[in-house]
Amino acid sequence: MTRRRYPRTPDGRYFVARNRLWRCTDPSLDETERTRLVKQLMDARRAVKHAETEAQRRRARGQVDQAKIGLGERGPVWWSDGAEDESRRKPDNTRYAQWWADLPEAQRRAGES
Repeated sequence: MTRRRYPRTPDGRYFVARNRLWRCTDPSLDETERTRLVKQLMDARRAVKHAETEAQRRRARGQVDQAKIGLGERGPVWWSDGAEDESRRKPDNTRYAQWWADLPEAQRRAGES
């Protein structure tokens, strides 16, 4: 399976997919911790998929959330300059609007799909 290359903001805080900003993993995580959390996330996503009851589904979604918080993709932001979290916003409605407008068409299309 090939990994899709979504456009990343110049500061490395977000990538763009489905025409929305999504927070990147905290780059200060050491490789061992990042790998552990990604495995935890994938296990939790599989648990959501295979849940047979609503209680199992809720528990698995909570595990997904905890892994994403650990990775820095949710919860408190991992940067320290006071910039607000712009996750899930369209890039053209954020401080990244000019960067987004200046991207080559092929890169913007990759982020819109």
